[in-house]
Amino acid sequence: MRILLVEDDHDTAAYVSRGLAEVGHVCDVLADGQDGLFQATREVYDVAVVDRMLPGLDGLRLVRALRAAGRKVPVLFLTAVGGVEDRVEGLEAGADDYLTKPFAFSELLARVNALARQPQAVATTTALRVADLELDLLARTARRGGTLINLLPKEFTLLEVLMRNEGRVVTRTMLLERVWDFNFDPKTSVVETHVSRLRAKIDRPFGQPLLHTVKSAGYVLRASSGPASPSHAPR
Repeated sequence: MRILLVEDDHDTAAYVSRGLAEVGHVCDVLADGQDGLFQATREVYDVAVVDRMLPGLDGLRLVRALRAAGRKVPVLFLTAVGGVEDRVEGLEAGADDYLTKPFAFSELLARVNALARQPQAVATTTALRVADLELDLLARTARRGGTLINLLPKEFTLLEVLMRNEGRVVTRTMLLERVWDFNFDPKTSVVETHVSRLRAKIDRPFGQPLLHTVKSAGYVLRASSGPASPSHAPR
């Protein structure tokens, strides 16, 4: 799944995003409510996890604006504000669920999974496709031309990020953040190694390459050999 986390507490954001990544989800993290609203209205997410007390734009106004814009992504409020009136206010603003801090990650994950099963979320995100390459996000399988491709968990997540950004350059830094949860450059070849392994599985046996290296920029997944667009995905 692809999850948007809008949380300004660094420790909480790191804890949640790391836990989601460990079970195979892609998590975009933003610390400002205005940035979170902008991102949620231009990208497709299975679930949004939103704090109520945010700089720029508080969580209540973020969710109200999101609903006013017609975006139906399920929203889970994750907040220390947990009184009955606060929960009611959050749900009436358009949130689908409410979890108070402190919390158990297992409960948060269960609630996120339950929200993602709602029809409006599943209908838009069950599969990704680029040319004859297909990624089933529910079964977590990959096929090209109908042939099943055996991917390791990190390879699957790497491919999901690239496919969600079809035709756009994804930088090494973006991949380190989204796939390995590194918010710094660890000076390793982990990205290059995994891209090479992924290319050997999804391209080499099939003739037409889909995964391209853009010199001094990053990587792009596309069916054509034309120029790629710069990625506008968040870092």
